[in-house]
Amino acid sequence: MLEVNKETFEAEVLNAEGYVLVDFWGKSCEPCKALLPHVEELAEKYGDKMKFCKLDTSSARRLAIKQRVLGLPTIAIYKDGEKIDELTKEDATPANIEEMIKKYV
Repeated sequence: MLEVNKETFEAEVLNAEGYVLVDFWGKSCEPCKALLPHVEELAEKYGDKMKFCKLDTSSARRLAIKQRVLGLPTIAIYKDGEKIDELTKEDATPANIEEMIKKYV
């Protein structure tokens, strides 16, 4: 899983071709930390069909706001640089994330 930041987000996500899943998380977000191992498992399972990235929003607050990330955790899927789907807060469960991935792979 690729760790992106405000310097690399545009190149790795917005300029990427195809599907990119971004896990928006924060260091002080306990649900985010609990979810991360599940997202990493999904990255191993579907990584050949979709790019997986994670962004720590505590060091990229403006970028998160610009991407309309209003709560954590947020799992978003981009296609060719456009956000096409997302799950936020209590909807961001491992099962829901996998269902969302399956819609696009």
